[in-house]
Amino acid sequence: MAKLTEYTESSRFDSGDILIKDGSNGTKKILVANAAVEFAGLVSAINRRNVYRGKNLGTTITAAQKSAIQAGTFDDLFIGDYWVIGGVNWVIADMDYWYNCGDTAFTNHHLVIVPSTSLYNATMNETNTTEGGYVGSLMYTENLNDAKTTISTAFGDMLLTHREYLVNAVTDGHPSAGAWFDSTVELMNEVMVYGSYIRTPASDGVKMVTRTTIDKQQLSLFRLNPRAINNRVSIWLRDVVSSSFFADVSNGGIADATYASYYLGVRPAFAIG
Repeated sequence: MAKLTEYTESSRFDSGDILIKDGSNGTKKILVANAAVEFAGLVSAINRRNVYRGKNLGTTITAAQKSAIQAGTFDDLFIGDYWVIGGVNWVIADMDYWYNCGDTAFTNHHLVIVPSTSLYNATMNETNTTEGGYVGSLMYTENLNDAKTTISTAFGDMLLTHREYLVNAVTDGHPSAGAWFDSTVELMNEVMVYGSYIRTPASDGVKMVTRTTIDKQQLSLFRLNPRAINNRVSIWLRDVVSSSFFADVSNGGIADATYASYYLGVRPAFAIG
């Protein structure tokens, strides 16, 4: 057998190449494509949120997957992986995103899940008003109910409740107050999608605008794969932009805003664990 130094040199791996691994479970081969992902996961459990894989995980969450989520090891789970349940692709968008957040600390290890596209279309309000903010909207009080039912059916007791700070008042077209609420399923805000506020008004040194949120980082799914944002479907975001506009992601990939009475997609986020 030739020495390793005697083999023909290559500077590239192909996804179908194999490596040999040896350990307590014996000597086995592993595809390079799988090894590349596994090496990243071995850095630390939470480093899995920095790797986009996009694997179909099947039609149900297995007992092993449930244990890995609840233990915070996230073993063999990566960003972009998804379950196909009830005809919907439920995508892993982040890991422990809300851990230790809230007026009451949220200490459950969890995955943040979003559907790959909108579940259906609905309005934020019957008329073009943002009065009462997100919490006062028809979306919050009624139009999310079908999404909550679908998600509860898909994930059962794995659906978690955490605390969210949500806008509940608007003054002169600006979000002016908020409060803590129990949260299971919510529309995303601009930061979760884009990584920053874009259309949401900012404080100007005189007018104080309420942009307080625990959703202060871009979800890893959208950070690692912008194509997951731009899927040619317009979706609502929960941010108040004016007295008549809420923020949205337009079907052309624009960070946009539109009249509250328009029918746009409902693509919420939620935690399972």
